[in-house]
Formats: sequence, C-alpha cells, structure tokens
Amino acid sequence: MKCINKKKFTGITGLVLSFALICGCGEPVNIENAYDITESTKIYGLTTAAGNSESSGNSEYDFFSKDLCVAGNENILSENVTDSLSQAAGLFDLNEKNMVFGKNVHERLYPASTTKILTAYVALKYGDLKATATVTEEELQLEAGSSTCGLAVGDTTTLEHLLYGLILCSGNDAANVIADMISGSSEEFAKLMNQEAKAIGATNSNFVNPHGLQNEEHYTTVYDMYLIFNTAIQNEEFEKIIGTRNHTEEFTNASGEAMTKEWITTNKFLTGEKDQPEGIQVIGGKTGTTSNAGSCLVLYSKKGEKPYISIVFKAENSDGLYEEMTQLLKEI
Repeated sequence: MKCINKKKFTGITGLVLSFALICGCGEPVNIENAYDITESTKIYGLTTAAGNSESSGNSEYDFFSKDLCVAGNENILSENVTDSLSQAAGLFDLNEKNMVFGKNVHERLYPASTTKILTAYVALKYGDLKATATVTEEELQLEAGSSTCGLAVGDTTTLEHLLYGLILCSGNDAANVIADMISGSSEEFAKLMNQEAKAIGATNSNFVNPHGLQNEEHYTTVYDMYLIFNTAIQNEEFEKIIGTRNHTEEFTNASGEAMTKEWITTNKFLTGEKDQPEGIQVIGGKTGTTSNAGSCLVLYSKKGEKPYISIVFKAENSDGLYEEMTQLLKEI
C-alpha cells in the first residue's frame, strides 16, 4: 500500500483542525453505529485481514477485490442475448476480472438447488471424504416430488459418494445427510453456510437449508452466486464432481449388503442433450428448479484456456434456460 505524502497530510490536517475550530462551538452530535469504512469493506468482501505486517505494507487489511469481477448496479446487456428469457443472468470473465454480461445481478432471488454449490463447498472444507454416515428416517422427510438420489433408511455410504448424489442428481436427501454429518443438523449447517458465504463476500444472501427447497428467507443473487461458485471451483475435488457425467455409488444397505447405484448429472450440456457452442468447453455446473425459483443454472466453462462463469436465474422453463445460457456462452 502506498504511503501518504507528508506535505499533503500536513495540509489535510490543517484543514481538519480549522474546520473543527469553526464548528466547535456547536452542540456535540453523537452518531450511533457510525459508518466504519474498515469494517464495511471487510464485510462486503473488499478487504481481508493481513496476517503479516511486512507483506501487507503495515496495513491491517489487504484489498483483494482486484481478484474478482466487480459488478455495479447498471445492467450490461447484449443484442445477441434475449433478456426476457430469465429474471437475472451474468457472464464473468475470470482472467480479465470483468463482467461481460449482467442483468439484475444484485436482485435477491430464490436459488433452488444451485444452493448445493455452497453445500458442497462447506462439506469439502469441513468434512472428510472417507467419513461414513448411515441414513436416518428424518433425513428422508422431504416435500413430495422433490429430487432425491434414492437413499433409503439404513444405507451407509461416504461423504464422497454423497457429494456426487448432491450435485449430479440434485439429491435433497443427500443434502440432509451431509448437513447432519458436518454440523449435526440442517439448522446448524445453514449457520455455517451463511458464515462461509459472508466470508466469501456474498453478503446479499441468506441460506436456511442445505438443499434449496422453497423458503422465503432463503435467497441469493447472481453476483453472490458468482462469488460462491468462483471460490468453490478453486477446490479440485469440487471441480471434478461438477464435471462428472455419471457416477456409480457404492453403499451398504440396512441389511448389510454391498450395493451400487448409478447417478447421472442433470446438466444437459454434459449429457449431450444440449449442444455446447463451438469453441466452448463446459467444464461443469449445477442446475436448480422449483416453482418459485424457476429454472436456474450455474456453469464453469472455458474457451481455450480462458475460464468463465455464467449464471441464469429464474428462467420460465428448461428450454428458455438453456437457450439463454447458450446465448451467453456465445458471447465469450
């Protein structure tokens, strides 16, 4: 960090003192919760605590927003992208630290199962992939029609397998088991999710469950999801999981029998149901769909060696979702 010029500092000090003398005859004003720029920049992901004063230029905090795409409140649209297909969307160039396309990126929306990106990130950070869990009846109590990976009471499997069930087939049952493994309950796990989201800088979000099933207090934004996903893909295991087309789960059922089960991703770019634009490689991502959230998709893609994150939230249906996502990828 640059040092302040002493002459300029002296001049500024003089102005401040003069102002204080002029205004000093007035009644003192006590401002409660005065704005703390240091705390605010830390909360909003603009600064991070510096552990070594020598490497940080004797400053308590180092700016790290230079490593992130910064998004203002103005939309950045393109005539080649049909913006009526969804409520919000974004395309982020990770190398240039630039938002190429942005539509309502700070609007709070329901994330549906894209929530599981954060669930997986937290599980990988705090869990042991080889740790095992046995499925309980309570963990399978889900709303009718919600997506599962077919777990049954008494099944015993590893965190690693559960993460594949969580991401590939969007298993809400797997999400509950993972939450119990890491934190003892979904409620405590949600607290950990929020803690990690805030640490990443995703301050316009709130999570109340590990799966993303509808709750009015469970929301995020396109920009916050970019921050979360951008952090998650730094983990090699996470990148491997989101890029997997199909996975064979190995588990033991309630009778102690060794069993296997095949899981296939819901990502239509990976299954081949939707064509990837020429020159673009979709590495992986996460889908999400509920009646309130609409159709959602978060992708990590590359053009050559250049990485991008693209997000579409609240499309009316799957066809519209993949149409807009394809248009975004063609903007790369």
